[in-house]
Amino acid sequence: MKEKKSKSRINAVRNNFYALRLVWQMCPGPVIHMAIARLLSYFGWLFYSAFFMRYVINALQSGETFKSIMIFIGITVAVFATMALYNSFIQGYVAPLANTSLNKQLYQKLFKKSRNVELECFENSEFYDKYTLAMKNADTRLYDTVDQLFGVLFGFFASIFAFIFMFQVDKLSVAFILFPIIGNFYFRRLINHLEYKRQTDMAPHNRRIDYINRVMYLKDYAKEIRLTKIFNLLKRQYTEAITGVADVCKKYINKSVCFHWFWVMFTFSFIFEGLLIYGAYKTLVKETMSLAQLAVITSMMVSTTWILIGFTDSVTASLKNGLFVDYLKSFLEYEEKIPEDYDGADPGTKIESIEFRNVVFGYKDIPVLKNLNMKFEGTKTYALVGHNGAGKSTIIKLLLRFYDPTEGEILLNGRNIKEFNLQKYRALFATAFQDNRMFSMSVADNVTLGEDIAAEEREKIVNESLQLSGVYEKVMSLPKGINTTLTREFDDEGAVLSGGEFQKIVVSRAFARRCPIKVFDEPSSALDPIAEYKLFDNILKACKENMLLFISHRLSSVQNADHVFLLENGQVLEEGTHRELMDKQGLYADMYQKQAENYLADKTKQTEGIWA
Repeated sequence: MKEKKSKSRINAVRNNFYALRLVWQMCPGPVIHMAIARLLSYFGWLFYSAFFMRYVINALQSGETFKSIMIFIGITVAVFATMALYNSFIQGYVAPLANTSLNKQLYQKLFKKSRNVELECFENSEFYDKYTLAMKNADTRLYDTVDQLFGVLFGFFASIFAFIFMFQVDKLSVAFILFPIIGNFYFRRLINHLEYKRQTDMAPHNRRIDYINRVMYLKDYAKEIRLTKIFNLLKRQYTEAITGVADVCKKYINKSVCFHWFWVMFTFSFIFEGLLIYGAYKTLVKETMSLAQLAVITSMMVSTTWILIGFTDSVTASLKNGLFVDYLKSFLEYEEKIPEDYDGADPGTKIESIEFRNVVFGYKDIPVLKNLNMKFEGTKTYALVGHNGAGKSTIIKLLLRFYDPTEGEILLNGRNIKEFNLQKYRALFATAFQDNRMFSMSVADNVTLGEDIAAEEREKIVNESLQLSGVYEKVMSLPKGINTTLTREFDDEGAVLSGGEFQKIVVSRAFARRCPIKVFDEPSSALDPIAEYKLFDNILKACKENMLLFISHRLSSVQNADHVFLLENGQVLEEGTHRELMDKQGLYADMYQKQAENYLADKTKQTEGIWA
């Protein structure tokens, strides 16, 4: 355990110096200013205590002229005023500009890295947690890490010099420095450890409190709160959580008070009162210490105490920052398995065939695809059908190279897709995913998604795509038409569409993109049967010149496909045209007949049953 802690501290130190190098590469000027500011801060404490007080008192005792003393004091005031002005310059000018510059350059690095890592990283909870921790306030935390590192370095040397100055005045007085050292490095550590345990025990209760606070102000829950008695349950849970927090506080209160009392006594009382009594005894009783030396010692005890407190705070902050930097470092230095900027051969735009050859794949230790063999050719239409978990969406992810097969290979025109430039390869595909996301941008931007389209053609392409997806009339009824912002994240006048309308916007993306292969993943899952029929009819008509792949649970929508693959447990169980599969009277025919029966039953209910 001790060895593990030791390695952790060493790693934290290394991470702090990594942060220093990183900030230096991006904006070296502010790093120099931070170092100078910390140096001047500790210099001020030491100069005032060790030199200023001693000089003034010695000058008065030795009969120096009032003018010479005032000149010294004036020069000192001017120097300290300049230092204060410089510190204000750093806080008011250098730091804000540095944070802005650091923010820009650091997040460019982070966003570039985020864009370049493979999709698997975002689906790996451990990696994703580290990624989010690295991204959260990364610029200000990195700036603070470097500042605290200088606090540790200069604080260490300032403590040494304070020790030396006190030793020169009175050797025994140095012993009093042990009190704040014990207070800050032992009892402060106990307090921090106790606070960590307290926060850990309180975390489940605080999460519950935060959750209920969100529920009470988010509009998503407003109707249920007003129409049901859920508020009483929330109130009870909130009371239980508050009681839990209070119980945790009571659990640690005795130790907390005890440790805090010892910290105050050792850090302040013992050195302040103790050294003052000791100095008075040496000056007044023993007469072995001059008044100047007494002034230096009493002044030094204040400076030393605050130097040690600052040093301890910087050490504690640096150890905490080391963990953050570790997340940042591991993310920035992560070696991508499928880098987005991977360069390779140009795949061209003519697609003759795509083939899955003996493909095996699994998520971690869970097998998904087993010795999969399938081939897509020319400008034909292919449908992937099967139960949930059969591997349909996984095939699309492998096809787009979000993942690579564990075994086997995927061939484009007879060549392994790993050999192609990744961006150019993915540019061959237009996709509409079931788990879509809408961006807080205009309808037009949500359709084109940043595609490089000439301004005079853009509006025409957007309008045609919206018409094909069946949402054109709805969009044109909005206040600004295709320029209307979707969602109200930043625009109070933004449009909030229904689930089916959002899905049609997503489908229009695939229509808008000019490329040889179109992929639709459950494009009609949120649509009614009539809208679904119209959509698939438009997809088939608009994509005649494309290789077309689509996934659908509703087998009625795949009848016109040139070829159907029925997947079960990661394998192709049946394949052929709709007619061929129906004639086989296998699993496909059974699924189709059951879905048809359910549809007819629903239709009968609507005409003869309770909806008549």
